[in-house]
Amino acid sequence: EEHSETRDDTHVANANGYIFRSSQSKATLRQALKVSRYTSNVMIYGESGVGKEIIARIIHQNSERKTFPMIKINCAAIPENLLESELFGYEKGSFTGANAKGKIGLWEAAQSGTLFLDEVGELPLSFQAKLLRVLETKAVIPVGSVKPRAVNFRLICASNVALAQCVKEGTFRMNLYYRLNVIPITIPPLRERREDITPLAD
Repeated sequence: EEHSETRDDTHVANANGYIFRSSQSKATLRQALKVSRYTSNVMIYGESGVGKEIIARIIHQNSERKTFPMIKINCAAIPENLLESELFGYEKGSFTGANAKGKIGLWEAAQSGTLFLDEVGELPLSFQAKLLRVLETKAVIPVGSVKPRAVNFRLICASNVALAQCVKEGTFRMNLYYRLNVIPITIPPLRERREDITPLAD
């Protein structure tokens, strides 16, 4: 509010936690608000700490899905052997140690809302094919089940590495890359938007 030049069309938006003064950050916010009107997949790029999750939250909070949950998954933090049961859920008794009542997966937990896959570039190749299948069929099959369950969510992904380079290196599937990279947003590092340092420090 102290800087009226940054307030024009962005002051009506829900942008809690987004602190900025630079023209670069203002442009990023405008892009996020524009993207929030649509349902296309969004890919957010930026170094660690630039605020990728904040931008994802702004997109969700200004979308038609804002009354439904936004579920965040850090793809680098979940061990590969737990990925499927965490994301797809499982039926009761489907494996040793499984909850007796079964468990809903994070895909379904994001029903009608937004699913945010952070560090999506860290997903193992074997699991990337399963993610692609969910995007193509709009359905998941829990571990231990054979019956698909329809899912409806808006997908936002983030990565601190260029997925196009990962595709060239053979660590990321090209067909999945094109599915995720529909609307790319790149957040510049703080060293390239030094006007933001003072308001962030304050």
